[in-house]
Amino acid sequence: MFQWVRDASVSLQSLLTARLGAEPVLAAQFGPGGTSVVSLHTPEEMGDIPEQGLSVWLYRVLRDEFQLNRPPVRIAPDRLRRAPLPVRLHYLFTPIASGGNGVAAPELEQYIVGKVLEVFHDQPMLRGADLAGDLAGSDVELIMRLEAPSLEEITRVWDALERSYQLCLSYEASLVPIFARQETPTGAPVLAVEPELGLATELRP
Repeated sequence: MFQWVRDASVSLQSLLTARLGAEPVLAAQFGPGGTSVVSLHTPEEMGDIPEQGLSVWLYRVLRDEFQLNRPPVRIAPDRLRRAPLPVRLHYLFTPIASGGNGVAAPELEQYIVGKVLEVFHDQPMLRGADLAGDLAGSDVELIMRLEAPSLEEITRVWDALERSYQLCLSYEASLVPIFARQETPTGAPVLAVEPELGLATELRP
């Protein structure tokens, strides 16, 4: 289901909104009545709006090459559906915080980064009720893994944003399956072969 990419992002947004809002030091910013948000905008877009809080930016989507050999799924005796396309989602978590004078507040940004690390260390897997949208109630498990991109790789990301480097975290979320809509007509599966009789027994609908 193609909307599961969006639902994965919303799931992370909801989790972090709840956890940051429940942290005593951050409650004034992220709790009810606070002015900070967990946003799916890029850091650049948050600066233009302007918004403060945490940017959860999906900046790269890759297929998982280790899961590509799954067989097609038989959904009827005479129809197959291609196996889901497994994708890995790469997020940049960037705190955007400033003091009353509009100058960046590095202590607060570092506190937010530390809280994000704690959240995904405590809960590296999202499933069931942790998931939002159509993912909720599915058997999908969203596994979070802290990445360590090289300085060159992360610098290219910030160059693409046309912004100077900022404190950030990179996480990979896997696996999110994208299901095919189209079905492939096929013959019924063979249940038994009897070469001595020249027979192949098929499953009939």
